[in-house]
Amino acid sequence: MRFVIDIDPCDMPKLQSIAIKFFLNSWTFMDRIETLHAFQQLKILADERRLDILRRLMAGPATLTQLGKMLKKSPGWVRHHLKALEMTGLVEMVETDLADRVSGKYYQAKASVLVLQELILPDSQKPVVIFSGSLDPGIEQIASHLAPCSSLLILPNGPLDSLFYLRQGYCHLAGMQLPDGNGEDTRPWIRHLFQDRNISMVTLAHRTQGLIVAPGNPKGLHALPDLARKGITLINRNPGSGTRLWFDKELARIGLPAASIRGYENFVNTHWAAARTVQAGKADAAIGLQSAAWAAQVGFIPLFEERYDLVSLHEQAQLVAPLFEYIQSSAFREALRELPGYNTTHSGECVPIC
Repeated sequence: MRFVIDIDPCDMPKLQSIAIKFFLNSWTFMDRIETLHAFQQLKILADERRLDILRRLMAGPATLTQLGKMLKKSPGWVRHHLKALEMTGLVEMVETDLADRVSGKYYQAKASVLVLQELILPDSQKPVVIFSGSLDPGIEQIASHLAPCSSLLILPNGPLDSLFYLRQGYCHLAGMQLPDGNGEDTRPWIRHLFQDRNISMVTLAHRTQGLIVAPGNPKGLHALPDLARKGITLINRNPGSGTRLWFDKELARIGLPAASIRGYENFVNTHWAAARTVQAGKADAAIGLQSAAWAAQVGFIPLFEERYDLVSLHEQAQLVAPLFEYIQSSAFREALRELPGYNTTHSGECVPIC
């Protein structure tokens, strides 16, 4: 049986406390999450053409046009098979690319299909590591470094979903971010969630988030209350993401109603999509990584620093060992220090769970 918790965006500040209580009382519900046994889903995967599309989307998001070029097929052909995959819940649209003001739908394989890893992962003789968490230049740097010996598949998700997937075996690594200095510690409920499993938590880096604004900050935005000013439009992050959790909690703390912010209900799934939306002039501001603002060549106002950790199961230690070894190297720290908004002082350090 699948459990679906429908939480209104206005209630997102309560999400962490709700999740903690829910896990502490009934976390075993996750052992009953439905896997891919539905006849229609299996029937779809029996088609080699659709299976090929799914493999491509497991390797990373792609547009219909990009899939057509990869497969050497017409957009109409790809659209027909993509629609079938989407209708059965195997793929989903993840973001809209607004670069140069041209919109395009990106698709990726949904997390639930990972229960069929052996069948649908891209053909490769190399070990495959599946990471679920916030898209980050550090993760992309690791993927590039490990490419000769292993494949790192990146599944963009918020911290809570990522821990769900790690618990269920849908991924091998989960990204977990926690704003520094807010007095909270997620380790007690992570321990409870994995009370029957041995886990490790290693710090990737500390990273800076803040307001992403147009070049030169023409609207003079400097703090969250400025987002409620007349004529200011926000592009938000998706519910459940670490950035959205921080944003909603901070709005509640300062007493700023979400309804007073134009564009609050509109969101994208990644830091890069948020920065590109501001870059394209479709929004005046977003909350996101300094490195995303830098890549999009837009303005940035720092608001907070967060520690970004990687959580893994001990049973996957051999698989993820090369990744952790690289994080502990000076080469990784030097590569990440070249990007703005990163502090690698504690990169590679183990965070005590007990």
